[in-house]
Amino acid sequence: MEQQLEKLSQWIGQSLNISTSFQKQLLSSLIIIFLFIVFRYIFLFIVFRQTKDVKKRYHWRKSIAYVLTILAIFLIGRLWFRGFQSFATFMGIFAAGVAIALQDLIANIAGWLFIMWRRPFEVGDRIEINNQTGDVIDTRLFMFTLMEIGNWVAADQSTGRVIHLPNGLVFKHSLANYSRGFQYIWNEVPVLVTFESNWKKAKEILATIANAHAEHLSTEAEKRVKRAAKRYMIFYNKLTPIVWTSVEDSGVLLTIRYLCDPRKRRSSSEAIWEDILSQFAACNDIDFAYPTTRFYNNRIEGKSQAGGQNSINE
Repeated sequence: MEQQLEKLSQWIGQSLNISTSFQKQLLSSLIIIFLFIVFRYIFLFIVFRQTKDVKKRYHWRKSIAYVLTILAIFLIGRLWFRGFQSFATFMGIFAAGVAIALQDLIANIAGWLFIMWRRPFEVGDRIEINNQTGDVIDTRLFMFTLMEIGNWVAADQSTGRVIHLPNGLVFKHSLANYSRGFQYIWNEVPVLVTFESNWKKAKEILATIANAHAEHLSTEAEKRVKRAAKRYMIFYNKLTPIVWTSVEDSGVLLTIRYLCDPRKRRSSSEAIWEDILSQFAACNDIDFAYPTTRFYNNRIEGKSQAGGQNSINE
């Protein structure tokens, strides 16, 4: 058997002009790659049988891939570069050579290391970076992937598009994470009523509706604020829903401000609006305001002390 392998090696060397040592190195490299592929399959098979959780499966799959890839590079590197007995030396020379020609790729690798180390976001987080917003669905050595939200779709709903972004963006652009720290966002629902409406009654109705839909979040939010305050300088004096009053050209603007889950902004707004429509419909002294053209006669409609008809009669 050994003689046949030697003859085969000699024939390959003569046909392709490849030395015996090169053949051994190539064969050893292929065996290492094959073994690591088999090991990865076995590990994943065991993990997938132990857990059905998609997130845990994803993290195990990525971790196993990273570890096996680094080990494979180390073993294959020692085969081809006998002089580099130190892994640190090998990686240092390799990185120096690549950095000269591939600056962007190095920046992406550095970004990946930063993402793995500092954890500005993880898979499942909702983030915004470089005017792109979405849920993180994958992180890789050179890029991370978002499931896009917003754009032409209202209220932070998914567009269905997948966006691949280079890891180097974390060093060049500000990053907003919807899912870290406070973990809630403030949402506002503006309601415009006419000047003639009983706006105080409308405000009470809106406050009741807001409390019914969002007050239960305040207790949980307060706990998370206390936890986040240990790491960030976050101060909130009021976490319960509130209704603000202001005046617009067309009427009195009552704005509901409340806490909500970033992924439930649209559904929470819908539920609040349905209650508003139902309750306002039952009130004869409250009307929604909208752009209209109105002719106002101060002599007939005006107040007596402001030049109206009552003052003339007097």
